[in-house]
Amino acid sequence: MSVEEGGMPGLGRPRQARWTLMLLLSTAMYGAHAPLLALCHVDGRVPFRPSSAVLLTELTKLLLCAFSLLVGWQAWPRGAPPWRQAAPFALSALLYGANNNLVIYLQRYMDPSTYQVLSNLKIGSTALFYCLCLRHRLSARQGLALLLLMAAGACYAAGGLQDPGNTLPGPPAAATSSMPLHITPLGLLLLILYCLISGLSSVYTELLMKRQRLPLALQNLFLYTFGVLLNLGLHAGGGPGPGLLEGFSGWAALVVLSQALNGLLMSAVMKHGSSITRLFVVSCSLVVNAMLSAALLRLQLTATFFLATLLIGLAVRLYYGSH
Repeated sequence: MSVEEGGMPGLGRPRQARWTLMLLLSTAMYGAHAPLLALCHVDGRVPFRPSSAVLLTELTKLLLCAFSLLVGWQAWPRGAPPWRQAAPFALSALLYGANNNLVIYLQRYMDPSTYQVLSNLKIGSTALFYCLCLRHRLSARQGLALLLLMAAGACYAAGGLQDPGNTLPGPPAAATSSMPLHITPLGLLLLILYCLISGLSSVYTELLMKRQRLPLALQNLFLYTFGVLLNLGLHAGGGPGPGLLEGFSGWAALVVLSQALNGLLMSAVMKHGSSITRLFVVSCSLVVNAMLSAALLRLQLTATFFLATLLIGLAVRLYYGSH
């Protein structure tokens, strides 16, 4: 079974089971991110700087990679350390950093609901770069599956959850805000740029990890070293605000740890799977997100959520089912 058919080439059942477990864990961590952030809120807002959480997440990933190399979980390559192969990862870190900051600036030029719906276009941009850069050709069936994923994400963002205290349609964030649906021309251009960078960063990192014959932990060490340096500069240049750990709680620490572990799992997906596999993980995490939001935040699932879930199931079946 090939990667694009939902498996790993040449893997026996035990390793295939571990691969499946890894994908399920990543899906759960993606889905838990927003509910965990909501549990961090104090008086309706996040009490710590977002740049602090991003920096600490990158630092945690870097330390975990260094630890795995030091204790011998992954073998250090023979001969001199291949430091020259670290340079290309600077571009990956730059692309990821640019995207993380674009998300913040996009909110100035559109309402959150419009952003949540239109940001699903990054599924299409990832597929485009996947075909162009990695020379993979998607069948009509696989293309239709990705279109269904985009539709599922848009459906969920448009009204998959609802605050029981509100009767307005749409997501809770939209229902509790008086901000009308809108997007400026500059916002549309920035959104297109965001989707293109998102797709390019994913496919470029996959290309790097597959071409280099280096242990995954060492490649991650390169990537997250640049990530820490970049985010440290962004945090320091962000102006006055709360300190690095100010406002952190147990929930916030869990957010950082889960995001760090998920980042490591995703790097394994990029090296041994594909960027398309990552898209399906992120899309399937919407189901986890909704279930946790309903259980922890007392939000109600709507008919739109079940439609989105159905579309995701159909997409998985079309893409990974028997041809």
